[in-house]
Amino acid sequence: MEKLAIFDVDYTLTKKETAFEFLKFMLKKNPTFIAHVPKSFISALFYVLKIYDAGKAKERFLGFIDGIEEKDMEQIVKEFYKSKLSQILYKDAIDTMRKLKNQGYKVILISASAEFYLKELYNIKEVDKIIGTRFKIEEGIHKRVIEGENCKGEEKVKRLMKYLKQEEIEADFKESYMFSDSLADLPLFKLVGHPYLINSRKRYNNIEVLNWK
Repeated sequence: MEKLAIFDVDYTLTKKETAFEFLKFMLKKNPTFIAHVPKSFISALFYVLKIYDAGKAKERFLGFIDGIEEKDMEQIVKEFYKSKLSQILYKDAIDTMRKLKNQGYKVILISASAEFYLKELYNIKEVDKIIGTRFKIEEGIHKRVIEGENCKGEEKVKRLMKYLKQEEIEADFKESYMFSDSLADLPLFKLVGHPYLINSRKRYNNIEVLNWK
């Protein structure tokens, strides 16, 4: 049976929220995207006010990707990883990942953030699988529309189970780990024998809180 080490990304693996960092990166790369900034912040506000659900807010927030060619996006996200994403990783997260990988664990990143830029985290050699929210690509052109469901809460469990089934992996959940900053990941916390909250002020039952830097 396969032992899993599952990591959320935003504020678990990274010190900052990746979608906002991607927006800032794109603004620096192409200042004309400034016209989209009000829409991004309005979508975030509407999510807080519960006018938008998380999926719709994400589509609006990342609306500036609409129309970018796939080949151009591939280069963009490589630059994003090198100049920004790789610079905001918690050292403790990487060290934990490396330790568990050396103990024979399969390392899986599961996040509600966009998979098209999260896939650059495969640059971390310990990472076996990345699962994130997928955005549509039609005829080689990126769209701001989510493909399937927003990868959050119970959807993370569904996506994980689908991956394990496809790869014919029998998981030893009792011996598996889950690391996340948020209780939104309770479905995954309840799945494993070793759940850990990261840098969280909130506590839930007997889930231990780790302080990562």
